[in-house]
Amino acid sequence: MSFPKYAEYKDSGVEWLGEVPAHWGVAALKRSTRLLTEKTEARTHPVALENIESWSGRFIETESEFQGDGVGFVRGDILFGKLRPYLAKVLLAKIDGEAVGDFHVIRPASQVLPPYLAHYFRNRDFISIVDGSTYGAKMPRASWDFVGMMPTLTPPVPEQKAIADFLDHETARIDALVEKQQRLIELLKEKRQAVISHAVTKGLDPDVPMKDSGVEWLGEVPAHWELTRIGWITSELTYGFTNPMPTEDDGPKMLTANDIGWGEIFYDTARSTSEFAFKKLLTDKSRPRRGDLLLTKDGTLGRVAVHNGRPACINQSVALIRTACVADPDYLCALLQASCYQSQMIFEAGGTTIKHIYITRFAKMPVALPPLHEQRKILKKIKDEDAVYLSLIAEAEKSAKLLGERRSALISAAVTGKIDVRRWQADQQSRQPDVLMAAKERAGYGVGKEAGSEV
Repeated sequence: MSFPKYAEYKDSGVEWLGEVPAHWGVAALKRSTRLLTEKTEARTHPVALENIESWSGRFIETESEFQGDGVGFVRGDILFGKLRPYLAKVLLAKIDGEAVGDFHVIRPASQVLPPYLAHYFRNRDFISIVDGSTYGAKMPRASWDFVGMMPTLTPPVPEQKAIADFLDHETARIDALVEKQQRLIELLKEKRQAVISHAVTKGLDPDVPMKDSGVEWLGEVPAHWELTRIGWITSELTYGFTNPMPTEDDGPKMLTANDIGWGEIFYDTARSTSEFAFKKLLTDKSRPRRGDLLLTKDGTLGRVAVHNGRPACINQSVALIRTACVADPDYLCALLQASCYQSQMIFEAGGTTIKHIYITRFAKMPVALPPLHEQRKILKKIKDEDAVYLSLIAEAEKSAKLLGERRSALISAAVTGKIDVRRWQADQQSRQPDVLMAAKERAGYGVGKEAGSEV
């Protein structure tokens, strides 16, 4: 899709805006808006930061109950999240309500159309500049003194409407494609987990004799598999340090639950500690060895990966599982990712607001374990099929990222006048390829009722 440029441009006088259409106005945001600050006790439609999806501005329903009075707003006002991690949260109000929490509630003047201004706020350059102005250590905020002085472009009102209509249509179309990619990713992950679950609970031979495991959630398992418990097939089952540790720019990694993924460990983004602290302030239980399993036991539960031997330590949110000789660590890693074992870990978890996997309970969890040579056969099969799913997932994630980049580029180009969309008209007949169906077929879903029911 290509668009013409405007016939004549002028220097905006703002480095990040560059040249803009010659007939557009440039002024501080506060010249064309008003900041609302009046509190209200009403609770007709409370909106908090968690109700707004970053970048898209989509409203998300939640069951949260909010405390304190909010700033009243009416349809057409704009809620701009002022906390730095949430600065891409911009909501154009469709109904009256109350902004609860860290918002600048902005009312555009008559010469600025709210839909246009909302898109202008979602320009990545605008967000980036405001983000760099935030103050405060724990909860950095953007002040209205700064935001109100941000240079804002004001095309004539008919042009603002054309830009808003164009972006509403095009971003909605892109968002629909991104949503399909996200659904595809979830379907692929479910299919991947189903493959793993079947392999580690039923084996590879469909004709093998089965027996009742005696465990309701595990069901029947191959008759020759050993029914045991996690604690009986591990030589070490513990968790990491609880004491404060110094941080350094370089050194052994300090792994928390946030650094453990599904079958992978994010070493490069983990914080580091000093060699001295690593050697002198920790016991062996906090220093995993090569081949140890690391399991997230606090917060988001059950993610598990095998440690590759890189110098690292774990904190109390990560459990360390060292397998005995009867269990291959990579096989046990795959087993613990199976849906039945995941569900059981979550079911057994304790805690009220934050869930925890307790080591003593986890040690008692039943396991159906094949002989070591069969574990390795199953593991090879899982890895071969896993490669296909991981490739498709990576492809879908790349597509979603590219669509997001295109979305941002369109917004930036339109609201800064780099493209002229005044003559644009929505093509009602345009139809995007069904990326979801195509990838599902490649992943082995086939066609017919099963595939069609998901679309």
